[in-house]
Amino acid sequence: MIVDSHTHAWEFWPYDPPVPDHEQRGKVENLLWEMDRVGVDQAVLVCARIDHNPGNNDYVADIVKKYSDRLIQFADVDCSWSEEYHTPGAADRLRQAAERYDLKGFTHYVKSDTEWFASDEGLAFFEVAAEMKLIASLAMGPNWQPALRELATRFPTVPFLCHHMAGCRADDPSKLKQIAESASVPNIHIKMSGFHYVSPTTWNFPYENCRDTVRGLYDAFGPERLCWGSDYPVVRRAMTYQHALEAFRACDFIPAADQERILGGALSDLLAAAGS
Repeated sequence: MIVDSHTHAWEFWPYDPPVPDHEQRGKVENLLWEMDRVGVDQAVLVCARIDHNPGNNDYVADIVKKYSDRLIQFADVDCSWSEEYHTPGAADRLRQAAERYDLKGFTHYVKSDTEWFASDEGLAFFEVAAEMKLIASLAMGPNWQPALRELATRFPTVPFLCHHMAGCRADDPSKLKQIAESASVPNIHIKMSGFHYVSPTTWNFPYENCRDTVRGLYDAFGPERLCWGSDYPVVRRAMTYQHALEAFRACDFIPAADQERILGGALSDLLAAAGS
């Protein structure tokens, strides 16, 4: 079983520069074709209501109903681009989204206001996550790790899943050190996605310059708290979907059984326990 922890689907391509197929490039059918081609069984769709896509949560919900055996929705709740970002009522908005979309998880992109996690609003938000057994998929830089450790310690039943190697950079070992410290908190997990973000050179398959970063995260978190992800279709700006899979497989210092856990087993277990 291979489960992709980080994909997207959009009705309109949200990024610059514009593409000639802006109404097709983000469609889920492309993702499913890529998954079938390389043997990926399931994928988490990380919603992002960014440019031209204010209805992305609803669009993805309809997709998941159609392909419920292949796709899982993590709805965009109060992400950094929204007008609601870190405003009063976040807990109610999370509850409403979880009930409306029957969620197992949600995604929350953050800015630099690290104090929000410890605020009354932030704590109420994650109290709902704990109550409803939701996975918290977070996009944030390494500077958030101390605040995340405090939050995850306070809510030990909530799995916190950090996007794209939690903001590691191959050319800045200090970021890896900051993130590795969070391995001391057992409910913090890391997506092994975004090799093209970790590498100082985007076009660098098979990303040998990321191997020390991957090794450091593997040594710190082990196979049970690492989850492979592709970042499709955004990853197409740097490599193919298959490349995103093979970049991880090329880290052959990870034993085969542990690679299997990272490629799907660990996330499958989290999803099985979520939202139930």
